[in-house]
Amino acid sequence: QVRVRESGGGLVQTGGSLRLSCEASGLTFSTKDMGWFRQAPGKEREFVAAISASGITKSYADSVKGRFTISRDDAKKTVYLQMYMVKSVDAAVYYCAVGRLYIIDYRQASQYDYWGQGTQVTVSS
Repeated sequence: QVRVRESGGGLVQTGGSLRLSCEASGLTFSTKDMGWFRQAPGKEREFVAAISASGITKSYADSVKGRFTISRDDAKKTVYLQMYMVKSVDAAVYYCAVGRLYIIDYRQASQYDYWGQGTQVTVSS
């Protein structure tokens, strides 16, 4: 049984930092592309970042490029999203997702098979 569990969300001040973690079990983690998406109230779920199985290829939404960093630790079966210079627009529920066998477009939610329940990020001014 595949399980995807996010953690690390919480309250962060504008300009602050936060690190999200996502542990995936029940699969061969090292062979999976992984992604982060987010959804703010009243908005559609949007792509944030993705990392290839090798860890070499990383993709970011323009809105977070230069501020967020995605990384992975295959030994811990965990992918991270390090958030720097957090803005109010970053407030959302953040979801971790496990990619399909061959991802064509990291930005498309349909390219991911398994999802976590999400972790809330709240930004205070």
